[in-house]
Amino acid sequence: MSVRGIRGAITVDVNEPQPILKATIELLNSIVKENEIVPEDICSVMITVTGDLDATFPASAIRQMGGWELVPLMCALEVPVKGSLERCIRFMLHVNTGKTQAEINHVYLGGAQVLRPDLSKT
Repeated sequence: MSVRGIRGAITVDVNEPQPILKATIELLNSIVKENEIVPEDICSVMITVTGDLDATFPASAIRQMGGWELVPLMCALEVPVKGSLERCIRFMLHVNTGKTQAEINHVYLGGAQVLRPDLSKT
């Protein structure tokens, strides 16, 4: 078994708590489904947000989900590169898995599909 990184990102339309929390859950659920993982498999989750999303902590949505109470979560600000995608939430899950790197499914939703069109699901 190896530790693999799973990337994902999603955008929101407005800097308000409910859209941020909803998008966080949508992205996490998509990553979990696409990779057939359970919370016990996850070592940690790093969550970044762009500087224009300061209405709430995305991790607070995950903390409310059953089975996720003990998963280590960390929120941080994304590097503020000029011209980069706005209102974006990004994930990096570190997961214990028997899958190879090629078998990992990264998930980019909504406007975040432009970040990695080669990996985006339609």
